[in-house]
Amino acid sequence: MPEPSPAALAARVAALAPSCGPARVVAVDGPSGAGKTTLAGRLAAALGGAPVVGSDDFDVPWDAEPLAWWPPLRAAVLDPLAAGLPGRLRRYDWRRGVYGPEEEIPAGPFLIVEGVGAAWRGSPAALRVWVDAPRDVRRARALERDGTEIAAAWDAWSAREARHFAADGTRDRVDLVLAR
Repeated sequence: MPEPSPAALAARVAALAPSCGPARVVAVDGPSGAGKTTLAGRLAAALGGAPVVGSDDFDVPWDAEPLAWWPPLRAAVLDPLAAGLPGRLRRYDWRRGVYGPEEEIPAGPFLIVEGVGAAWRGSPAALRVWVDAPRDVRRARALERDGTEIAAAWDAWSAREARHFAADGTRDRVDLVLAR
């Protein structure tokens, strides 16, 4: 089956019931380097500029567990949205090592959450999307993006994320699987 266009995926999302206060949360999950951020950006544009919050927006080190970003995501964004209020987020800038200015995450109608663990069983997702690519492709993308000096850290991270996905059964519970 061919991959749905961003417009088709946006129409599917728009037809869903809200899952976190007034927002329809789309969880874009999969292993590192699979193309989650790219898909999330394209879907956000197709949804008229929907906000995207990713695991990389939080200061979570390479040696952390895959869900380490969820407590700050929940506190800053998901809990307020569930109450019908906007979230407030200061995104972490990995290149500079500092947090950016506080920004408001509107209370609906859409929120895209992307990153390893986005679609775990505790996610308030209305739609769970799994994005994947062969390991050698994913590793090459990650090293190109972050530099070859992270190779050992990426390999260790890859093993941790694989354990997380297996324990959570994430891929078995998603609504849509996309290969990149």
